[in-house]
Amino acid sequence: MAKPDTATLTYPFEPPAPRQTVEVATGVRWIRLSMPFRLNHINVWAIDTHDGWVLVDTGLNDPATVADWLALMAQGPLARPLQGVYATHMHPDHIGLAGWFTRRAGVPLHMSRLEYLSCRVMHADTNREAPPDGVLFHRRAGWSDAALESYRSRFGSFGKHIHALPESFRRLQDGNLLQLGPHGWRVITTGGHSPEHACLYCPGLKLLIAGDQVLPRISSNVSVFATEPQANPLKEWYESLDKLAREVPPDVLVLPSHNEPFYGLHERLGSLRAGQDRALERLRQSLSDGPQRIVDVFPALFHRAIGEQDGQQLSLATGEAVACMNYLIAESAVGCTVDGSGVAWYELK
Repeated sequence: MAKPDTATLTYPFEPPAPRQTVEVATGVRWIRLSMPFRLNHINVWAIDTHDGWVLVDTGLNDPATVADWLALMAQGPLARPLQGVYATHMHPDHIGLAGWFTRRAGVPLHMSRLEYLSCRVMHADTNREAPPDGVLFHRRAGWSDAALESYRSRFGSFGKHIHALPESFRRLQDGNLLQLGPHGWRVITTGGHSPEHACLYCPGLKLLIAGDQVLPRISSNVSVFATEPQANPLKEWYESLDKLAREVPPDVLVLPSHNEPFYGLHERLGSLRAGQDRALERLRQSLSDGPQRIVDVFPALFHRAIGEQDGQQLSLATGEAVACMNYLIAESAVGCTVDGSGVAWYELK
């Protein structure tokens, strides 16, 4: 929901061509992989080690991405042995080929415990029938019977683009120091977008691999899901913005998972916070007109209505709107009542 403050950000690199790399710092290479979605790419990072290289994030498990990787690893710096795979978090574009790489090269997967276990649980839902709790969650948000039927038909697709994860992993924890080649990297875990997202900060190279935590032109989805309907991920998101501002200096080159590497970390952190603050204020103004359902507040939060014809966008918008409401409920600014049909109505206190 936060708009970029492009006047304060600078972008020193052009994106790499398909199946090519761009060296953004000594021994750190940027690779851009395509995706068949509205957000049509992901950035991943190859870091030189003394005897090969390690990969941070992998792209989707699909034939086109596998073909790109085979071409990338056929010659040049990535023809050397792969030594390990690091995943910032559990979403399919980041971990989709982790199992393929680890089995192919016989190397470990490194990621945080909550991300690994959450991914295993969600992957196990692949092709399962939608659970009653999920239907109740979306009915509570005000979804119509047609939208609920669409949800039922789409449920269980999370694992569609994820190769089976390895049966074990090496845990990344907040504050861990990693020696990757000649340089040390520190793990900084954050929350809100995913359970235990891991950023990697290299003081020697003045680099921050930010994953989805800090993006320059878009903001990350911060959602509540049916598995934990009273969660408050927006509070964790705000806390993570503050944490990065404390622990990472302003002059680093930020390597995001989407868009381009940029300078201006602290400016972007402030812009993300200000944009979210404005969204919450618009939500309060909308609720001043009287009680509303989740589906009623989309125009206030997103500047447009969200139609039922796009089930994926409806799901994302619902999760973000519930996150905003849960945050305001925790702040004692909003109350909630559920009517006889199971629909939640929110109003200012």
